[in-house]
Amino acid sequence: MVGGEANAVASTNRTEVHRELVGLEEGHGCNLVYSFRGVEAHELRNLDEWLDRKLPGVVGSLTATVISGGASNIIYEIARGEHAWVLRRPPNVAISPTAHNVAREYRVLLALEGSNVPHPRPLLLCEDAGVIGASFLVMEKVDGFTTRPPRPDFFDRSPNLQRAVGFAFVDALAELWRVDWMAAGLDGYGKPDGFLDRQVDRWLGQLEQVRNREVRHIDEVASWLREHRPRTQRVGIVHGDYHTNNLIYRLSQGRVDVAAIVDWEQSTVGDSLVDLGWGLSLWEEPGEPPLLPSDYGLGRYPGTARRSELAERFAAKTGADVSDVDYYRVLALFKLACILEGSYYRYLTGASTNPHHADNREFVPRLVERAWALVA
Repeated sequence: MVGGEANAVASTNRTEVHRELVGLEEGHGCNLVYSFRGVEAHELRNLDEWLDRKLPGVVGSLTATVISGGASNIIYEIARGEHAWVLRRPPNVAISPTAHNVAREYRVLLALEGSNVPHPRPLLLCEDAGVIGASFLVMEKVDGFTTRPPRPDFFDRSPNLQRAVGFAFVDALAELWRVDWMAAGLDGYGKPDGFLDRQVDRWLGQLEQVRNREVRHIDEVASWLREHRPRTQRVGIVHGDYHTNNLIYRLSQGRVDVAAIVDWEQSTVGDSLVDLGWGLSLWEEPGEPPLLPSDYGLGRYPGTARRSELAERFAAKTGADVSDVDYYRVLALFKLACILEGSYYRYLTGASTNPHHADNREFVPRLVERAWALVA
């Protein structure tokens, strides 16, 4: 349950954000490239009327296009007159009742206002499913590039800039480490007590519901994680899916930094090193065979930083002890294997028609083998 102090902070921030919205500047466009599909006419009409009530000073015809959709949140680009924003709503069929909670995402984005954590500015939250069929949030658009294909030309031209992307990745996470989650108004946002203690049983329990084949070494990895669990150094905001494809980067005067960390739908409060372990577990080094789909990582680029370099830089930026970082890498690989095995099971049983879920037949054992190689 959210405490009164947190409610007061959220209310104050929300009022300030609304006051600033009418004066938004142009030029916040993000160059994300995804598949497109149309927007239902009645949804657009309802959204138009809702924006009339919430933003009476912003006029013009409303347009909306889906720029990302599927099992994750659906992301629209919406524009009205000279203004353009991003709208996020849950998928049409949620994986679980607690997944894709845009109200939680809106709350954590509000909590980050005033911090040095790069994030899209939250603008509006609608919890009335009657408007477009689901709750949704509206946030600013962020100018920049992602590491998903097609990538900027400099990935091929400059090893120094390839390397800089990795350091920017770590520097942004270091800023999140520094945030005082209680002072930010996130009391009740998660259950930090015993957070790390619960992880193995949580994800193993999810796996047990979908077990349909033998995945070599997965139970041994679970046992190792239980036996070698480190002491939590710091409790803080956990993004929950911190990897390079969830960052928007920008290049200015030869320098790369992070313009925004996006996709906060899995965020919580817990062990702050979990995000570092997740990010490093999915980070590909030059010459390393791909762990996930071949276009996912940056290992094909010779300038890409090594995981050890990123861990050392994080330690230097935060003062954190990263001697147990391999534990967090193993935990991340184990967790992801359990999640993807669930997707594979849904594909096998016909509950999912996503052809990419069939690929998890190979990806899940690969993840577990990588984890086992770290502990054996």
